[in-house]
Amino acid sequence: MTIPTSIQWKDDELIILNQQKLPLITEYLTLTTIEEVYDAIVTLKVRGAPAIGIAGAYGLASAASRYETEDVKQFHRLLQKDFDYIVSSRPTAVNLMWALKRLLASSQAATSVAGAKAALLAEAIIIHEEDETFCKKIGDYTLSLLADKTNVMTICNAGSIATAKYGTALAPFHLGQERGKQFNVYACETRPLFQGARLTVWELQQSGVDVTLITDSMAAHTIQAKGIEAIIVGADRIAANGDTANKIGTMNLAILANAFNIPFYVAAPSSTFDVSIQDGADIPIEERPAEEVTTMNGQQVAPLETKVFNPAFDVTPAKYITAIITEKGILEPDYVESIGELFGVYSKQ
Repeated sequence: MTIPTSIQWKDDELIILNQQKLPLITEYLTLTTIEEVYDAIVTLKVRGAPAIGIAGAYGLASAASRYETEDVKQFHRLLQKDFDYIVSSRPTAVNLMWALKRLLASSQAATSVAGAKAALLAEAIIIHEEDETFCKKIGDYTLSLLADKTNVMTICNAGSIATAKYGTALAPFHLGQERGKQFNVYACETRPLFQGARLTVWELQQSGVDVTLITDSMAAHTIQAKGIEAIIVGADRIAANGDTANKIGTMNLAILANAFNIPFYVAAPSSTFDVSIQDGADIPIEERPAEEVTTMNGQQVAPLETKVFNPAFDVTPAKYITAIITEKGILEPDYVESIGELFGVYSKQ
């Protein structure tokens, strides 16, 4: 088995797996400018909230390494400008903002430009290494919840190529394969960009996991016909009350899980939580180009000038979520309390 990864930092260069080309072509791209990193994030060459944060961190550190000024104040002005540029690439996933803020903070104490540059790169590497460790912990916790379950459904790609390694929602399947536990995974195709069909199926096949592809509209019938025992998804942002933004179609699955009385799990690192917002109503939802819906492989599949509503994410209400699995443990309702305790913003009276 081989667990694929999507981000490398090698010889002071950022190398990413081009997820636009999967599954037919495995291509790695070397990104040398901040504009290339921005484009890679916007066009989904690199995707998945943790991976976006890691790529953005390396992109900012790399850009800063080329600033020619020796004035620390001027250095930080340039850094803030590039911070604002990169963070605007994807508004919904909070990991990008979280990672870039960590880089800014890491450089504040530096008394020289050289020191600031070194601090930025060191922090980016730490974020990358931490994510792999966190994903493995998430996988371990999730395996404990799935102990007697083998038929599991997922959507989009919250796997090793969306993180540093192992993934979030897919981590238990990779770890299970390493340890001899067999899962039967049913992957929703994930319209309109087919991250489930192109990425999750490809990734799990690389790892040797038994995976079956279904269209998004087959989910209810599949749950009933194939005895689905649990649904697990990733997340792009989780509010203080547990409302969770994830790839469009996730809320459909949460409602189905509730109707069929099976658990619905969200797997995400603590960096995906945004306790500054109270609920999902405050999560910005990215809307993407109409062409993603009206065309397929460059071919028009809808009438020209068709009006399109193309949100990239939806928000699953916390009431539908059985548990949220983090690297720090398993959170259960009441999420205002359990999330608040996790981040030290809630104390029992």
